[in-house]
Amino acid sequence: MSPFPASTVLGYPRIGPRRELKRALESYWEGRSSRAELDRVGAEIRARTWRRLAELGLAGLPSNTFSLYDQVLDTAALVGAVPARYRAADDPYFAMARGTEGLAPLRMTKWFDTNYHYIVPEIEPETVFKLDAAKPLGEVREARALGFETRPVVLGPVTFLLLAGALDRLADVLVCYEELLAALAAEGVEWVQLDEPALVSDRTAEELAAVATAYERLGAAGSRPGLFVASYFGDLGEALPVLAGTPVEAIGMDLVRGGVPGADLTGKTVVAGVVSGRDVWRTPPERALAALGAVRASHVVVSTSCSLLHVPYDVAAEQALDPALRARLAFAEQKVAEVVALSQAAFHGSPPAAPSVALPAPVPAEGRSPYAVRAAAQAGHLRLPPLPITTIGSFPQTGELRAARAAVSAGTLSPEDYERRVEAEIERVIRVQERLGLDVLVHGEPERNDMVQYFAEHLDGFAVTQHGWVQSYGSRCTRPPILHGDVARPEPITVRWATYAQSLTGKPVKGMLTGPVTIVAWSFVRDDLPLREVVFQVADAVRDEVRDLQAAGISIIQVDEPALRELLPLRRSAQADYLEWAVAAYRRATSAAGDRTQIHTHLCYSDADQILAAIDGLDADVTTIESARSGARILRAVETFGRGLGPGVYDIHSPRVPGSEEVEELLRRTLRALPVERVWVNPDCGLKTRTYEQVEASLANVVTATRRLRAELPA
Repeated sequence: MSPFPASTVLGYPRIGPRRELKRALESYWEGRSSRAELDRVGAEIRARTWRRLAELGLAGLPSNTFSLYDQVLDTAALVGAVPARYRAADDPYFAMARGTEGLAPLRMTKWFDTNYHYIVPEIEPETVFKLDAAKPLGEVREARALGFETRPVVLGPVTFLLLAGALDRLADVLVCYEELLAALAAEGVEWVQLDEPALVSDRTAEELAAVATAYERLGAAGSRPGLFVASYFGDLGEALPVLAGTPVEAIGMDLVRGGVPGADLTGKTVVAGVVSGRDVWRTPPERALAALGAVRASHVVVSTSCSLLHVPYDVAAEQALDPALRARLAFAEQKVAEVVALSQAAFHGSPPAAPSVALPAPVPAEGRSPYAVRAAAQAGHLRLPPLPITTIGSFPQTGELRAARAAVSAGTLSPEDYERRVEAEIERVIRVQERLGLDVLVHGEPERNDMVQYFAEHLDGFAVTQHGWVQSYGSRCTRPPILHGDVARPEPITVRWATYAQSLTGKPVKGMLTGPVTIVAWSFVRDDLPLREVVFQVADAVRDEVRDLQAAGISIIQVDEPALRELLPLRRSAQADYLEWAVAAYRRATSAAGDRTQIHTHLCYSDADQILAAIDGLDADVTTIESARSGARILRAVETFGRGLGPGVYDIHSPRVPGSEEVEELLRRTLRALPVERVWVNPDCGLKTRTYEQVEASLANVVTATRRLRAELPA
């Protein structure tokens, strides 16, 4: 095989510079275009990517990093792990991702410690694996037709099975990987990238033995490309000597989040991730060159620390940003240019040591009165029925609302006219909820483009982009704000809309805020302060907003922390410290609330059952949490949860409408795990991505099911 190219990236954004894939997907899903049209858009995005990477001078071009929905789902399709119930669907791939009217989708959760969501594979003992290599082979041929040789990227067998909870099927799935390697070799492919990010987490002896088994077996294949096993998001730790002892020729290491390995890797190629794929700051060349020079290996390749999937395309498109800030930034294109420049630099010299930053003094957790005291005060004040019904916050964002926001930005709609449209939408949302019979209402958030960006636009220390889109899952994209300075709240942010909504109804309306951990987690954050210090700055701004909402007469305030689990360090040794300060920041943010003010929080799609004690420690009065999409698995862990809990009964990330019997069964399961006085009824998440038709039908069924159960309760 030929030597590994001198520079590469582990992956690249795939939604298109102007979100072309998002629009093509949604057009296909809505029946406005054909699958052939969707595939054409995908081919155009891939071709543009390869051309641009080559223009930037990158030596090693990846392929098979493009996906119509998710790379883990692609791997399930690659090895034939398609549950039988989906095979008869018109499009089994999207049925697994999104469900159909009569079929729930597969579970979805966060990709390690990122805000990207993946579809969790479902593998049963009876699953028969069968290779379908059309996608990776097809992309190799596409690129070659354009004049480019590429390195296919595939999720590695160990990580794939660990994500599916099916490591016992390793021997079976390796047959597919061996067949794939043979097919790629026959196609003339010289290197293949197998991603194994699960190896940077704590792994058992059995799991490490599986790594050795997998790569000894794949390395022994008679006809195969060179094997490049890529890790990212941290240190390989105890997995490094295991991998190094197998026949794999190249090992990828994240030298941004992980340290330079002390091991002598002579005989191996090390693909050194020295350019961060997780942030938007320019790479200090002296730091990167020092890391490259410290690696002891036969061949060192310059790369990104992980796929550039997690950053926007091109900072040159952000002409509205302050030029001084823009000069500090690097998006995907700039990071590729950094990789190329570093690969051309000599590995010598001793760069100056980075200045140390003093850690702030520990901040004690701030709290309110004990929960029992608050619960009694809130019960007397709010007088809610048993099994109170609410939603998470957002209602459908209509095309008219998005057009109105764009018109205000363009100067073709006055702020006064825009506010009147927002007020009309809030009244519509309130009337819908009253008609359906919900108990605690929301204003629907029509004024908000995104639950983090909206707050960033109103806080000092943040900047927002115009085109900085990053894929969250499927067609869903976000524009993470850039947190570049000290954070402060110059004036109230949400009070005007919350009080207007409350004036329309006698039922309580929740004030809706995003928590400090989530605001920071879903932003690109300054790298010159410890993360906890930045989070506490944001917590102080949120606390000011809580105080003003309460003073304006809002009796229920929801402070969401869906990213609490997401930021949890992958290594257990660092988790306790993170949870301590993350919980303290939340309690600081909500400490201004009095006993009669009910604090809610929300978490979704993030394996929250793993940190339930920390969620309880947030000291919120009510926690709403995703449950319907994941088959109510959270209920196995909630018996000791000490306050109000609303496990979701309606999966909002699928267009299907759940029947009232389905909702009733989920509620009955909840009531077997929790006393009725602590149970709330709610969807899994906000309703922003759904249509009003879907929302009203689904919520009507939720209300019907809840009323049936209320009728069974003792008088």
